[in-house]
Amino acid sequence: MSRTDKTTITVSAMINAPVKTVWNLWTGINHIMHWNNASDDWHTTRVENDLNIGGKFLSRMEARDGSVGFDFTGEYSKILPYELIEYKISDGRSVRITFVSNGNGTNVEESFEAEQTNPVDLQRSGWQAILNNFKKYAESYGKSELMHFEIKIDCEPENVYKLMLDENSYKEWTMVFNPTSHYKGSWEKGSEILFLGSDADGNTGGMASKIKENIPGRFISIEHLGSIRNGKETTSGYIADEWSGSLENYTFTDLKRSTLLQVDIDCILEFKSYFIETWPAALDKLKSICEK
Repeated sequence: MSRTDKTTITVSAMINAPVKTVWNLWTGINHIMHWNNASDDWHTTRVENDLNIGGKFLSRMEARDGSVGFDFTGEYSKILPYELIEYKISDGRSVRITFVSNGNGTNVEESFEAEQTNPVDLQRSGWQAILNNFKKYAESYGKSELMHFEIKIDCEPENVYKLMLDENSYKEWTMVFNPTSHYKGSWEKGSEILFLGSDADGNTGGMASKIKENIPGRFISIEHLGSIRNGKETTSGYIADEWSGSLENYTFTDLKRSTLLQVDIDCILEFKSYFIETWPAALDKLKSICEK
């Protein structure tokens, strides 16, 4: 085969979910961060997605040990909501994705032009693995809900970022969730961190987590590993539970002398009403700290 010949590879999966649900999970930036990896030793740390003709997208894909990473980027050329997505990868290759409703199920099919560095079989297996991971995510979706909160703060993003993470001001704005709220660990990307607080009996509980991404003044992604209970304050002692794998993302948008802070979190349904009450209050408290 000459290097000018193009080989088209097709992968597909039947998803046991309605087409509108599948479409939203496929295109939503906070959902993409959950499923866009071919194996558990890789993850997507940041996503940008302008889902319009001529719009651009970016997925930052990295090995979990931090040894290697790359940006997967491109531009949309055709979009038919709930039916079709076509785009060109930044290297010029074309991709076509179809969504075909079949009652309560949806068949997703991806066809893409092969690159010429890796064997065709390896490329096919890699794209199929990501699609299979999407199928797993889509079919388990519903045990939690993606919640969104935002607030405009009259302070530059770099200062909002700094005050949000500062050990003392963090305790102040998160008192809304727990009067003894604090953290132990580092906010550096790849670091493990504990979010802690005491109950009425003085027992320490909270969440063992990992910093998935940290771009100062722009974006933070926290991946929760599981709950800490009965005073266990080490990540080796966390309890893998329904919170495991959930994300908590912060986006800082520069509005020229002010900041739009957006928070997107995976919420276990039993905590939904609690978060509806506490998150706006916590963000109001952070706003007052930043605007002093």
